[in-house]
Amino acid sequence: MLKKFYEDLKAEWILQVNLAEDFQDKGCKFVIFLDNASFHKKAETLQKIASEMPNLIIEFLPKYSPDYNVVELVWHSAKEYVANRLFELKN
Repeated sequence: MLKKFYEDLKAEWILQVNLAEDFQDKGCKFVIFLDNASFHKKAETLQKIASEMPNLIIEFLPKYSPDYNVVELVWHSAKEYVANRLFELKN
C-alpha cells in the first residue's frame, strides 16, 4: 500500500510536467508519522523504504504519547459513545 502511495506521488510529479528521474532529488519530501509498534520499526522494512522510496521520511511518535496519536482520540470517542448503553438486537 505504501508503494502504491509512493508511485501515485511520483505519477503526480510527472503529470506536472516534471521528469521522472528528477523526482528523487527535486520532488517534495513526505513525512509519515507512525506509533512505536514493533512491526513499524522492523529494520529490514525501514531500509527497504529508504532505498526504494527516498522521498518518504518515516518518523515515530514519542513513546507513551497517546495524545499525539489521532486514532487514540477516535477510540476514546467511540468508547464514550458505546459505554453504558443498552442496544436492542433485531432479528
